[in-house]
Amino acid sequence: MLSLYGTDVSSRLLLGTARYPSPAVLAEAVRTSQTEIVTVSLRREMAGGKAGGAFFEMIRGFGVQVLPNTAGCHSVSEAVLTAKMAREVFATDWIKLEVIGHHDTLQPDVFALVEAARILASEGFRVFPYTTDDLIVAERLLDAGCAVLMPWCAPIGSAMGPVNMAALRSMRANFPDVPLIVDAGIGRPSHAAAVMELGFDAVLLNTAVASALDPAAMAGAFASAIEAGRDACLAGILQPRDMAVPSTPIIGKAVFQ
Repeated sequence: MLSLYGTDVSSRLLLGTARYPSPAVLAEAVRTSQTEIVTVSLRREMAGGKAGGAFFEMIRGFGVQVLPNTAGCHSVSEAVLTAKMAREVFATDWIKLEVIGHHDTLQPDVFALVEAARILASEGFRVFPYTTDDLIVAERLLDAGCAVLMPWCAPIGSAMGPVNMAALRSMRANFPDVPLIVDAGIGRPSHAAAVMELGFDAVLLNTAVASALDPAAMAGAFASAIEAGRDACLAGILQPRDMAVPSTPIIGKAVFQ
């Protein structure tokens, strides 16, 4: 089981709800993925009017934990205000905190992120910060009151997969007791398996599933890959070696000439 702010979940796949071809396709993807947590943007909810209200009613019907996010926010004040509105709309203290600093890569503004996290944590929010793989930023976020970290492995929606495995490995080693969820940049099930093999606790996906030809089938593939990566990590993965090592011992064997 994975414990996030005192809530235990068995699925290690968190699923975004944007960009799906239809509500029916989204519903099938959620069901197939067996996720227990979905992210929802407040901006989508508010911009949709009556349609937005119907969308939220559908999400509630899934019977899963809702993790609202502050997607699209570019300042501390904007992110804090959006989080407070999300708490009212979605009736939860959970918030995925995004404070975007770069328009092209959608890389977070880590300085504003830490400040916003400190404000929200002091007001009782359970903050899930979308951050980089920088160790110092991670420490600052933990000091600010975050109990979960969500580092990217590549820019949002890029499908590049983990571009800096050494940094991700270092983050896992430096924060062994902190739940770490890879958020952004995953494009293939093999990418998800790779970060889970490093010992990460979960993966958050959206574009890779929503943009697939068959989102439900892709959601199932990711669920299987995440489980396989987790199992492999727990089993103990054979590390690369510089020399060949025979799988069949030769000492004590007959030699024919």
